[in-house]
Amino acid sequence: MKVIYTEDALRDLDEILTFIRANYPFIASAFIRRLEAIERRIARWPESAEEVEQRPDVRMVPFIRYPYKLFYQAGKDAVEIVHIHHAARRDPWEREE
Repeated sequence: MKVIYTEDALRDLDEILTFIRANYPFIASAFIRRLEAIERRIARWPESAEEVEQRPDVRMVPFIRYPYKLFYQAGKDAVEIVHIHHAARRDPWEREE
């Protein structure tokens, strides 16, 4: 299945890579390899990740070694990555209480 990125996800990724390259340049290539492994997994098994409780149409994959989470939606013809962000941040749809 094809993997595509939303504009929001591309912005997220650009910010993350800018931060990593500026502060931890020695892990940038390993981070990208992990991202590519996640892309391959969700392309092959789009239903394999945990559903997000607040958004049943969205699934989440943790980066494991890195404190980031990737959020995506599995469609009929493609997997759409909707956000990538630091695990300490609120999920994009959570309301402030």
